[in-house]
Amino acid sequence: MSTLLDNLNWRYATKKYDAAKKISATDLNTIKEAIRLSASSYGLQPYKVVIVENPEIREQLKEVAYGQTQITDASHLFVFATDVNVGDSAVNDYINNISETRGVPADALAGFGDMMKGMIAGLPSDAKNTWTAKQTYIALGNLLSAAAELKIDATPMEGFNAAEFNKILGFDKLGLNASVIATVGYRHGEDDTQHYKKVRKSHEELFITI
Repeated sequence: MSTLLDNLNWRYATKKYDAAKKISATDLNTIKEAIRLSASSYGLQPYKVVIVENPEIREQLKEVAYGQTQITDASHLFVFATDVNVGDSAVNDYINNISETRGVPADALAGFGDMMKGMIAGLPSDAKNTWTAKQTYIALGNLLSAAAELKIDATPMEGFNAAEFNKILGFDKLGLNASVIATVGYRHGEDDTQHYKKVRKSHEELFITI
Protein backbone atom coordinates (compact mmCIF):
# COMPACT_ATOMS: atom_id res chain seq x y z
CA MET A 1 0.00 0.00 0.00
CA SER A 2 1.30 3.45 -0.87
CA THR A 3 2.25 5.72 2.00
CA LEU A 4 1.44 9.41 2.27
CA LEU A 5 5.00 10.33 1.23
CA ASP A 6 4.83 7.96 -1.74
CA ASN A 7 1.65 9.66 -2.89
CA LEU A 8 3.05 13.15 -2.41
CA ASN A 9 6.08 12.16 -4.47
CA TRP A 10 3.73 10.78 -7.13
CA ARG A 11 1.69 13.98 -7.50
CA TYR A 12 2.74 16.91 -9.62
CA ALA A 13 1.09 19.99 -11.10
CA THR A 14 -0.51 18.30 -14.08
CA LYS A 15 -0.16 20.26 -17.32
CA LYS A 16 -2.25 18.09 -19.64
CA TYR A 17 -5.36 16.14 -18.63
CA ASP A 18 -7.16 13.26 -20.32
CA ALA A 19 -10.50 14.94 -21.04
CA ALA A 20 -12.20 11.56 -21.47
CA LYS A 21 -11.59 10.49 -17.88
CA LYS A 22 -13.88 11.68 -15.10
CA ILE A 23 -13.66 11.39 -11.34
CA SER A 24 -16.19 9.07 -9.71
CA ALA A 25 -18.88 10.55 -7.49
CA THR A 26 -17.39 8.70 -4.52
CA ASP A 27 -13.91 10.15 -5.03
CA LEU A 28 -15.32 13.62 -5.66
CA ASN A 29 -17.19 13.44 -2.36
CA THR A 30 -14.00 12.35 -0.59
CA ILE A 31 -12.15 15.39 -1.93
CA LYS A 32 -15.05 17.66 -0.93
CA GLU A 33 -15.06 16.20 2.58
CA ALA A 34 -11.28 16.71 2.87
CA ILE A 35 -11.80 20.37 1.96
CA ARG A 36 -14.69 20.68 4.41
CA LEU A 37 -12.48 19.30 7.22
CA SER A 38 -9.70 21.82 6.53
CA ALA A 39 -8.29 23.88 9.34
CA SER A 40 -8.95 27.64 9.31
CA SER A 41 -8.50 30.58 11.67
CA TYR A 42 -10.95 30.11 14.55
CA GLY A 43 -12.57 27.38 12.41
CA LEU A 44 -14.55 30.15 10.70
CA GLN A 45 -13.95 29.02 7.07
CA PRO A 46 -14.57 32.48 5.53
CA TYR A 47 -14.93 31.21 1.98
CA LYS A 48 -17.00 29.19 -0.45
CA VAL A 49 -15.78 26.49 -2.83
CA VAL A 50 -17.45 26.49 -6.24
CA ILE A 51 -17.11 23.32 -8.33
CA VAL A 52 -17.50 24.12 -12.01
CA GLU A 53 -18.63 21.25 -14.25
CA ASN A 54 -20.48 23.21 -16.96
CA PRO A 55 -18.32 23.03 -20.14
CA GLU A 56 -19.57 26.32 -21.56
CA ILE A 57 -18.69 28.21 -18.39
CA ARG A 58 -15.30 26.52 -18.25
CA GLU A 59 -14.58 27.65 -21.82
CA GLN A 60 -15.28 31.22 -20.75
CA LEU A 61 -13.04 30.82 -17.72
CA LYS A 62 -10.21 29.40 -19.82
CA GLU A 63 -10.20 32.59 -21.89
CA VAL A 64 -9.46 34.65 -18.76
CA ALA A 65 -6.97 32.09 -17.44
CA TYR A 66 -4.43 32.60 -20.23
CA GLY A 67 -5.87 29.76 -22.28
CA GLN A 68 -4.65 27.05 -19.93
CA THR A 69 -6.20 23.81 -21.11
CA GLN A 70 -6.40 22.32 -17.62
CA ILE A 71 -9.44 24.54 -17.07
CA THR A 72 -11.48 22.70 -19.70
CA ASP A 73 -9.83 19.27 -19.93
CA ALA A 74 -9.74 18.30 -16.26
CA SER A 75 -12.63 16.40 -14.77
CA HIS A 76 -13.55 19.20 -12.35
CA LEU A 77 -12.58 22.79 -11.63
CA PHE A 78 -12.55 24.02 -8.03
CA VAL A 79 -12.73 27.76 -7.43
CA PHE A 80 -11.97 28.92 -3.89
CA ALA A 81 -13.70 32.24 -3.25
CA THR A 82 -13.33 34.39 -0.15
CA ASP A 83 -16.17 36.15 1.63
CA VAL A 84 -15.45 39.80 0.81
CA ASN A 85 -17.53 41.27 3.63
CA VAL A 86 -16.96 38.65 6.30
CA GLY A 87 -18.07 40.02 9.63
CA ASP A 88 -20.67 39.75 12.37
CA SER A 89 -23.14 37.67 10.36
CA ALA A 90 -20.57 34.99 9.56
CA VAL A 91 -19.47 34.89 13.20
CA ASN A 92 -23.07 34.57 14.42
CA ASP A 93 -23.67 31.67 12.05
CA TYR A 94 -20.49 29.99 13.26
CA ILE A 95 -21.41 30.45 16.92
CA ASN A 96 -24.83 28.91 16.26
CA ASN A 97 -23.15 26.00 14.49
CA ILE A 98 -20.86 25.40 17.47
CA SER A 99 -23.83 25.59 19.83
CA GLU A 100 -25.84 23.06 17.85
CA THR A 101 -22.92 20.71 17.12
CA ARG A 102 -21.49 20.59 20.63
CA GLY A 103 -24.67 21.16 22.63
CA VAL A 104 -23.30 24.33 24.22
CA PRO A 105 -25.64 27.26 24.98
CA ALA A 106 -25.01 30.13 22.57
CA ASP A 107 -24.78 32.53 25.52
CA ALA A 108 -21.75 30.63 26.79
CA LEU A 109 -20.01 31.32 23.50
CA ALA A 110 -20.73 35.06 23.45
CA GLY A 111 -17.25 36.03 24.58
CA PHE A 112 -15.62 33.94 21.85
CA GLY A 113 -17.94 35.48 19.28
CA ASP A 114 -17.22 39.02 20.45
CA MET A 115 -13.50 38.36 20.28
CA MET A 116 -13.75 37.18 16.66
CA LYS A 117 -15.95 40.13 15.71
CA GLY A 118 -13.48 42.55 17.26
CA MET A 119 -10.54 41.02 15.45
CA ILE A 120 -12.27 41.10 12.07
CA ALA A 121 -13.66 44.60 12.54
CA GLY A 122 -10.18 45.85 13.39
CA LEU A 123 -8.68 44.71 10.11
CA PRO A 124 -8.32 47.18 7.22
CA SER A 125 -9.99 45.92 4.03
CA ASP A 126 -6.73 44.85 2.39
CA ALA A 127 -5.59 42.98 5.50
CA LYS A 128 -8.99 41.29 5.80
CA ASN A 129 -8.80 40.15 2.18
CA THR A 130 -5.29 38.80 2.76
CA TRP A 131 -6.44 36.94 5.87
CA THR A 132 -9.41 35.31 4.17
CA ALA A 133 -7.30 34.37 1.13
CA LYS A 134 -4.80 32.60 3.40
CA GLN A 135 -7.60 30.38 4.66
CA THR A 136 -8.39 29.20 1.13
CA TYR A 137 -4.80 28.09 0.65
CA ILE A 138 -5.05 25.84 3.70
CA ALA A 139 -8.12 24.23 2.14
CA LEU A 140 -6.28 23.95 -1.18
CA GLY A 141 -3.55 21.99 0.59
CA ASN A 142 -6.14 19.50 1.82
CA LEU A 143 -7.47 19.11 -1.72
CA LEU A 144 -3.99 18.36 -3.07
CA SER A 145 -3.21 15.82 -0.36
CA ALA A 146 -6.58 14.09 -0.65
CA ALA A 147 -6.31 13.87 -4.42
CA ALA A 148 -2.81 12.38 -4.14
CA GLU A 149 -4.10 9.75 -1.71
CA LEU A 150 -6.75 8.81 -4.28
CA LYS A 151 -4.22 8.83 -7.14
CA ILE A 152 -6.14 11.68 -8.73
CA ASP A 153 -4.17 14.41 -10.44
CA ALA A 154 -4.50 18.04 -9.42
CA THR A 155 -3.15 21.40 -10.46
CA PRO A 156 -3.16 24.42 -8.12
CA MET A 157 -3.40 27.60 -10.20
CA GLU A 158 -2.98 31.31 -9.56
CA GLY A 159 -2.70 32.26 -13.23
CA PHE A 160 -6.15 33.68 -13.85
CA ASN A 161 -7.94 37.03 -13.91
CA ALA A 162 -9.86 37.07 -10.64
CA ALA A 163 -12.04 40.04 -11.60
CA GLU A 164 -13.19 38.27 -14.77
CA PHE A 165 -13.79 35.03 -12.86
CA ASN A 166 -15.94 37.02 -10.46
CA LYS A 167 -18.02 38.37 -13.35
CA ILE A 168 -18.45 35.05 -15.14
CA LEU A 169 -19.36 33.14 -11.98
CA GLY A 170 -21.55 35.90 -10.56
CA PHE A 171 -19.37 36.33 -7.50
CA ASP A 172 -19.82 40.11 -7.52
CA LYS A 173 -23.49 39.60 -6.64
CA LEU A 174 -22.69 37.02 -3.96
CA GLY A 175 -20.07 39.00 -2.07
CA LEU A 176 -17.31 36.61 -3.10
CA ASN A 177 -13.88 37.02 -4.64
CA ALA A 178 -11.97 34.29 -6.50
CA SER A 179 -8.80 33.57 -4.55
CA VAL A 180 -7.18 30.44 -6.00
CA ILE A 181 -8.28 27.59 -8.25
CA ALA A 182 -7.46 23.93 -8.73
CA THR A 183 -8.22 21.44 -11.47
CA VAL A 184 -8.57 17.73 -10.73
CA GLY A 185 -8.76 14.72 -13.00
CA TYR A 186 -6.36 12.29 -14.66
CA ARG A 187 -3.10 13.00 -16.41
CA HIS A 188 -2.80 12.51 -20.15
CA GLY A 189 -0.24 10.01 -21.35
CA GLU A 190 1.33 12.76 -23.45
CA ASP A 191 2.02 15.05 -20.49
CA ASP A 192 5.80 14.83 -20.43
CA THR A 193 6.04 16.68 -17.11
CA GLN A 194 4.78 13.58 -15.29
CA HIS A 195 8.19 12.02 -15.89
CA TYR A 196 10.21 14.93 -14.50
CA LYS A 197 12.04 14.36 -11.24
CA LYS A 198 10.55 16.36 -8.39
CA VAL A 199 12.72 19.36 -7.52
CA ARG A 200 12.54 20.54 -3.91
CA LYS A 201 14.92 22.04 -1.38
CA SER A 202 16.87 19.57 0.73
CA HIS A 203 16.10 19.16 4.44
CA GLU A 204 19.23 21.16 5.23
CA GLU A 205 18.14 24.03 2.98
CA LEU A 206 14.53 24.09 4.11
CA PHE A 207 14.43 23.36 7.82
CA ILE A 208 15.91 25.32 10.70
CA THR A 209 15.82 23.89 14.20
CA ILE A 210 16.44 26.29 17.06
